Parts: sequence; structure tokens; C-alpha cells
Amino acid sequence: MIEIDGSNLKIEDVISVARDFEEVRLAKGVEERIKRSREVIEEIIDEGKVVYGVSTGFGELAKIKISKEDVEKLQENLIRSHSCGAGENLPTEIVRAMMLLRANSLAKGYSGVRLETIKMLLDMLNKKVHPTVPEKGSLGASGDLIPLSHIALTMMGEGKVEVDGKVLDSIEGLKRKGLKPIKFKAKEGLALINGTQLLSAYLCISIYDLEVLLKNAQIAGVMSLEALRGTDQAFREEIHKLRPYSGQLKAAKNLWSLTRDSEIIKSHKNCPKVQDAYTLRCMPQVFGAIYDSLDFARKIAEIEINSVTDNPIVIPEKKEVLSGGNFHGQPLALVMDMLAISAATLGSFSERRIARLVDEKLSELPPFLVKDSGLNSGFMMPHYLAASLVNENKILAHPASCDSIPVSANQEDFVSMGATSGRKLMKIIDNVQCIIAIEFLTASQALEFLKPLKPSPAIQLAYDLIRKNVPKLDVDRSMKKDIELVKNLIKKGTIVKEVEKEIKIL
Repeated sequence: MIEIDGSNLKIEDVISVARDFEEVRLAKGVEERIKRSREVIEEIIDEGKVVYGVSTGFGELAKIKISKEDVEKLQENLIRSHSCGAGENLPTEIVRAMMLLRANSLAKGYSGVRLETIKMLLDMLNKKVHPTVPEKGSLGASGDLIPLSHIALTMMGEGKVEVDGKVLDSIEGLKRKGLKPIKFKAKEGLALINGTQLLSAYLCISIYDLEVLLKNAQIAGVMSLEALRGTDQAFREEIHKLRPYSGQLKAAKNLWSLTRDSEIIKSHKNCPKVQDAYTLRCMPQVFGAIYDSLDFARKIAEIEINSVTDNPIVIPEKKEVLSGGNFHGQPLALVMDMLAISAATLGSFSERRIARLVDEKLSELPPFLVKDSGLNSGFMMPHYLAASLVNENKILAHPASCDSIPVSANQEDFVSMGATSGRKLMKIIDNVQCIIAIEFLTASQALEFLKPLKPSPAIQLAYDLIRKNVPKLDVDRSMKKDIELVKNLIKKGTIVKEVEKEIKIL
């Protein structure tokens, strides 16, 4: 059970709820804060004060005052008008993360919603009533308005939900799980959609997956180093202490640990080769830079997921309602574009090692790592696939956050486009998981030609796990399934866990 209080949520909690269906409840002491902020909104309505989004229209229509009799209708119209997304539906894990993150922000007690509104969101989450949310439409500025509106719409009993594997009308899906639609009161519709929860969901899941992928990439990189008979001396601590980036030090330590007690490395210790190519020798520097980008991203994410990001914000202590711009997604958009570049780099780095492995002139191994090459194409085409994915990643890595299209009659004249950043980032990570899978398969095949010499015990564990799932390539076969199997081992962290039976990867 995950308890939320608006202040202590971690990325790992988000993953537990989004992927593992962990249940969620409000922490002790939260309810009183929520009630106090709601009382401020009730007083505003009773006194007839003009407050943005409570008794006015939205965006450029904020200058239009809404009568006391229409404040609830205003919230319903807001949700219906904003529920106009396009594209494929978001994955369930993203929707669940959005629901959790919105509830956590509202639980801080600065949004003016009723307690029952937050509990409705948590009930849907815990009973696995998942709104269908189109992936496109957010500008990442006035919050993720369109995607979050599709969630709020289902709370009203409209739109569609996924329940027990079936897509149903919301009213029917809620009924099946013993829930009833809610009627939003003043400000509640706005509070549910004026936030950065799609961006935050993308960021949290991407950080988690990229951290796992980076560990896999280091294992694959060392497996390639072994297969190419590279040296471990570039990983020595003495070198990296002289350029002490924390990520570089961490990567160097991992790579040094991964190469311990390798028969292959020992066998060519006194060979005439002076130094390795950059894709082998500079692994600490490149992997280290990606570690540093992830550390920065994690800091941003854990601030964001414990912040108030709607507008206006209720300050119960002063009985004030303040308009601001905490819904603006620029901090997340920038960091997701940075991670997109980092992830794309990881894929490009891996592809260059694959290219060396299949090139007989560089590897001194059989062409394309197969006997009877010519009759067999071996690992020629998996390298083509890796190259095509690298090309796609280069295009996807173009930043979205430096673009802006003014909307709402120029009231909202600079937007972050962070939802595009997040969607691109997740696609790049998926592509790189495939590229690293190809590197694992290619390097494993290359090791076949160095037997009876063995790689390090840590790399041997990775090799053995791959061979349990995918046999070596003696004659050509379709490798689509092979790549998918290893990609799944990467994504689930199975290879990392196996290697960590021997050494700890930082």
C-alpha cells in the first residue's frame, strides 16, 4: 500500500502503482488540509467574489464572470470541451501514473477540491477502472489539459474506461466496480486538469526504464569488449579520479568490476595493440555522462511529483486564491529532451560496437559472425535493424521544448510542448532496448569463436542467460523472436539481476 501526502512520493512508488497495481490511500493528517482549502472556495462562492476558474471563464475567457448558479455547470462544460484528444490511447501504466500523480498533488491541500473528489480518483485507481486517454493534445503549459480532461470526464460518468480487459462506457465501468459518477463542484474540474501529470508520468517511467537500460548497456558493452579482445586498463580508477564526474566514476567502477577475472582479457594482455577504439575505451566517459543526466532528471522529477501544479492555488492560511503559472511544463520538457538525447546517444554508441563485431577487418572474427558466410548472412541484418533505429532516434531526439505555438487568443503565448518531448523519449527508449538486445546477441555470438577461453564470471552469467533463451546461430534463421526475447530480458531487468549475482552494478 502506497500512502500519499503530497510531499514524499518517489519514482519507485509511481512504478509500483503504474505497473504493479499497488493500491493507494491518503496518509494520516491529509484530510484536514484538503478540507481547509475547500472551505476557502466555498466562502468565495458564498460571497460572490470574482476568482479565475471559480467564477470566471478560462484562458482568454477569464474576463467573463460566471453567475453563482452556473459555477457547477462551468466545471462540467470545461471537462467536456477539453476532452478532444487524438491518436492512440495512452498505455495503462501512463494513465495509472497520471491518476496517482494528480491525486498526490491535490493531497497537498492547495487546490480547493473536496475530499470525496480525491477519493473517487483513488477508488478508480485501486479498483482498476482505467480511463481511455488519447495520447495527443497536450501543449504542456496550462497543464496537460486535454489528457487530464479525459480522466476527469470518466469520473463524471462520461467517456470510456477499460475494466477487466474490456473497454466500456464509463457509467457501466464504474457500476461494475461499485462506483458512482461524481458531480464536480466549483473549481474541481479545473483542479483536476490544470497540472503536469502526463509530463510527470512520462518522465518518471522514462527515468526508471533508462536507468535499467543503462545498466544493461554497460554489461553489453563489456561483452562486446571481451569479444573484440579489448583491454580493461581504460577503466582504471587512477584515470577517472583525474576527471571526477560522479557518473564517470560510477561507470568506470562498474566496467572494472564487470571485467574482473576474464580469461579472454588475460590471454591478450601483452598483445601489440596500443589502445582500443573510442566505443570501447571511452565507455566510462559516455556512460558516465548519461548517468549524470539521469541524476539531474531524477532530481527534477521528484520535485515535480510532489508539487502543486494547478491554477489558481488556494492558500488556506491566508484565505487567498492566487493565480500563477505552476502548470507550465518547461522544467520537465527541457529535461525530457535532454534524456532523449542521452538515450539516443546510448543507442548510437551500441550500434558502433555492433558494427565492429560484424566487420571481419575490425573484429578478426568470421564475417558477420557465422560459419559458411556467403551461404549464410549471419548478423548482417540485425545490424541493419540497429542502424535504422539509430536513424529514427536521431530524428526523434530533436527537441520539442524550444518550440512554441501561441494559443487561447495569445493569452497562453508560450507553451512547453513537453508532452511531445515525453512521447518521443519513450519511443527512443523502446528503440534503444532493441538496439542493446542486438548488441547482446551479436556479442554472445562473437564469444562462441573465442572458446574455450571464457569471459569474466559476470559476463558469463549474462551470456548463459541469453543462451538459455536464444541458441547460437549456426545457420541463418529469422531473428525477430530472438531480439524480442532479449529485449524483454533487458526491460524487465532480468539480465542485470543475473549479473548482480556476481557483482553489484551501481
